[in-house]
Amino acid sequence: MKNLLPLFLISIVLLVACQSTPQRRSSDPAINEMTEYALSLRGTPYRYGGTSPDSGFDCSGFVGHVFKHSLGKSLPRSSADISRIGVNLQYASLKPGDLVFYNTLHKPYSHVGIYLGDDQFIHSPSSGKSVSIVNMNDAYWSARYNGARRLRP
Repeated sequence: MKNLLPLFLISIVLLVACQSTPQRRSSDPAINEMTEYALSLRGTPYRYGGTSPDSGFDCSGFVGHVFKHSLGKSLPRSSADISRIGVNLQYASLKPGDLVFYNTLHKPYSHVGIYLGDDQFIHSPSSGKSVSIVNMNDAYWSARYNGARRLRP
């Protein structure tokens, strides 16, 4: 009986760890590749008008680069123009790879990021910062949420 206790405790720890692991996988391998590529760009500096990992990204430059590199899909240059394509989504319907939009410059759809799952998205935020993951439920982001779009290859 004593020999089973450590095994039981390890099993419990593994079960809890598996349940708390964020779910960022899609059933679509192309979308998984896209989100993995986006994640590989974390730390790339923000640059106004930027569209390249070598020189930096603004928000729409980041999203456009990821979609073009991963899916071969060209997107409009501005976040407002991107917000007009694809399928409009309700928050509850979000899946990894969907685009999320925010009002960050006192105008709708002025910021865009890529949804990763578990209420998180990746984006190129603003001057002095770099590509990073944030939680959509943070007060700043939840107050500025404009909606989401799905663009599938």
